[in-house]
Amino acid sequence: MTQATAALPEAVAPSGPNPYAKPSYRYFVLAVLTLVYALNFVDRQLLVILQEQIKAELLLSDTQLGLLSGFAFALFYVSCGIPIARWADRGKRRSIVALALTVWSLMTAVSGLAQNYLQLLTARIGVGVGEAGGSPPSHSMISDIFRKEERATALSIYSIGIYIGILLGFALGGWIAETFGWRTAFFVVGLPGVAVAIFLRLTVKEPVRGWSEGRESDTAPPPPFLEVVRFLWSRRSFRHLALAGSLQALVIYAIGNWLPSYFLRNFEIGLGELGVWMALTAGFGGGAGSFFGGWMTDRLGVRDARWYVWGPAILLLAVTPILLVILTTPTLTLALLLTGAFHFLSASYLGPALAVSHGLVGLRMRALTSAIFFFFINLIGLGLGPVIVGFLSDRFAAQGVENPLALAMMLTGCVASLWGGMHYLLASRSIRADLDASPSSEPIAL
Repeated sequence: MTQATAALPEAVAPSGPNPYAKPSYRYFVLAVLTLVYALNFVDRQLLVILQEQIKAELLLSDTQLGLLSGFAFALFYVSCGIPIARWADRGKRRSIVALALTVWSLMTAVSGLAQNYLQLLTARIGVGVGEAGGSPPSHSMISDIFRKEERATALSIYSIGIYIGILLGFALGGWIAETFGWRTAFFVVGLPGVAVAIFLRLTVKEPVRGWSEGRESDTAPPPPFLEVVRFLWSRRSFRHLALAGSLQALVIYAIGNWLPSYFLRNFEIGLGELGVWMALTAGFGGGAGSFFGGWMTDRLGVRDARWYVWGPAILLLAVTPILLVILTTPTLTLALLLTGAFHFLSASYLGPALAVSHGLVGLRMRALTSAIFFFFINLIGLGLGPVIVGFLSDRFAAQGVENPLALAMMLTGCVASLWGGMHYLLASRSIRADLDASPSSEPIAL
């Protein structure tokens, strides 16, 4: 990441003009992919703002809610993510993203038809399968059209889609559910994704692999799956980065997925009003944090690559005192405002982590590397985070604890943030040597 990179070539496509030679088209494609990622999280996070209504109608426990928004979704998301990423390392990534968007959008709409827990669980599994095909191909495309020293910023801009999606999911979902019911919310939010998939398929061109680095290797076959796994496992910095990112994701989902329920159970606030608050704090706070993480590490990382993990470590460790205040203050306004700070601090890691991961590997390993990284952060973070909180909340309630959900969130969030910060610091001990030894650090022939 510290090595200077030559200017982007005008084109290295095998034949014909390359639209990515124009900066305007590169940023247009980045904007479209970011919109797709926003729809990914609108559909994923919609359940969070609706879960109290769903719990009341379908008579669910907190553990069942945690399975719906966490483990059941994550299990199929990560299981399908790796084979789809292998497909993306070989095939047309643009078309894979368009197909994935169509599938998860339709399955979101189907969620509104569920009449019992099993049907809703099946629909959410379908959403997870579709969303597995969104990010790894998109990450690979972005790394092919943005230079190394721009990559963390570009991937962080893409990651802002998470918080745009959360903003829209909370704001629209809360208002629609309060006005028309939770079933209508699933229909209204899910179906527009099909139109966006058609737009993407017609306007986004498949980039040449390695174009941003002056390489023309579009015909080279990707290495075998186990070879990629062994290569990543041999890099100590990636092992610690994957664990740190997983624990940071656990903080994000364990707290973020339960904050609406915490506020509804402990304060006098309507679902529509809460949806607006959650939209503003998570959307703007998280979006700003996502961009800041990539922007900061790209600039500091030019001098020392360790800033790609030092930066996220500092911001993650600052989560603990913020979280303690949110879950103990009796002042609703203060707690709601501090959720913006929580999302800002916790959102900083994804762009830097993906930029480092892609810097460690060769050109046709990038989609699979993203899928492997997402396997860890989603199985541990999304899969276990909400379920751990739901399980602890049910156990504490059975023991007569006064505020069981708050205690469950506090224990889970604080332990995971401190533990994750430790792994970022451990990753900093080997990151420079691992990057210097990676295939992507080879001299670029222009």
